[in-house]
Amino acid sequence: MDYIKNVDPEIYAVIKNELKRQQDNLELIASENFTSEAVLEAQGSVLTNKYAEGYPGARWYGGCENVDEAEKLAIERARELFGAEHVNVQAHSGTQANMAVYFAALNLHDRVLAMDLACGGHLTHGHPHSFSGMFYNVLGYGVDKKSEVLDYAKILELAKKHKPRLILAGASAYPRKIDFKEFRKICDKVGAYLFVDMAHIAGLVAAGIHPSPVPYADFVTSTTHKTLRGPRGGFVLCKKEFAKKIDALIFPGIQGGPLMHVIAAKAVAFKEAQGVKFRNYQRQIVKNSRALASALAQKDFRIVSGGTDTHLMLVDLAAKGITGKDASKILGEVGITVNKNLIPFDKKSPATTSGIRLGTAAVTTRGMKEFHMRQIAQFIHEAIESSDGAEKLNQIKSKVLILTRRFSLYPGLLQEK
Repeated sequence: MDYIKNVDPEIYAVIKNELKRQQDNLELIASENFTSEAVLEAQGSVLTNKYAEGYPGARWYGGCENVDEAEKLAIERARELFGAEHVNVQAHSGTQANMAVYFAALNLHDRVLAMDLACGGHLTHGHPHSFSGMFYNVLGYGVDKKSEVLDYAKILELAKKHKPRLILAGASAYPRKIDFKEFRKICDKVGAYLFVDMAHIAGLVAAGIHPSPVPYADFVTSTTHKTLRGPRGGFVLCKKEFAKKIDALIFPGIQGGPLMHVIAAKAVAFKEAQGVKFRNYQRQIVKNSRALASALAQKDFRIVSGGTDTHLMLVDLAAKGITGKDASKILGEVGITVNKNLIPFDKKSPATTSGIRLGTAAVTTRGMKEFHMRQIAQFIHEAIESSDGAEKLNQIKSKVLILTRRFSLYPGLLQEK
């Protein structure tokens, strides 16, 4: 970091402070993770200098022979990892990957059936202020009120009633396995496309921990930075019959030049995900998630749906007499980073919420195991119970710091010389 330190000390200080924040805090935001140093190096490489509009072998600019190889490696590795017929790795984000699928499969104002945001869906699954809600007629399905898991019979009933052109499966705050085979059956009964957004569970799918949507879905999208542990970005998998349409919708449809440095970093992440070490890592994520959920339940926190099958869980705080917004703030004060989140059938507003969402991917990357999850549950319990005691919160923060300093993050970066 010598160059940036000399050229722009203010930005150097920002980066250094953010590294310290990441090192000193327990990162429990379910959509965040820490990339490998190899991914960081690829993303910070000279590939950032190259314009490469188009696709490998068919670029608008010259001089693309090297970036072509990087993109081809990313495509082939993703195809092999997920068993997909076609892969596009150019999407700048999960939102843009989703946009490409909507535009490829639908006409404006077509009917879509997707998971209700209040039950765990994503903004791009129909929020009125998202392009998805603006351009399409999106109807929501939810979870069973008692079990808080997907009710496939109810989803079929809604599909038969509304005859959507596309059914979207996948979520940003749903802790249980999703039955993609059942979704395929529902789609076939009403003549709908099946679109799966696996952004949160892509790493689990790659490792065989969660069933894959690829054999059943017409389109699958994902980010590369959550459980997959790559750079921030997106990609699309689809059946061969949709390949040309998806590629044309990404470029020139909704994007210009691809970010070749990010695509190279995606290629590195896909390679890392092919290894035994990565599969063991994904298993540990789920073990840690279940250990954290169990430990919190023992301290009288209500876990939505009674537990988790994935990297995340939703915690209902109503019985604790605190909102998700306030809990997030208090936990942040002791060095535990979480996000407020609606729980199914929440009576509070999205700005306040009755719950928080927790994820274990990032702390598992650092090497933490089930024992440490029980420690973290204790920290959360103490912080929530001591929310009005500054001295107690400082004591908890010190305990958090002792734990995080046992698990170094990027130890070679930003060391003072």
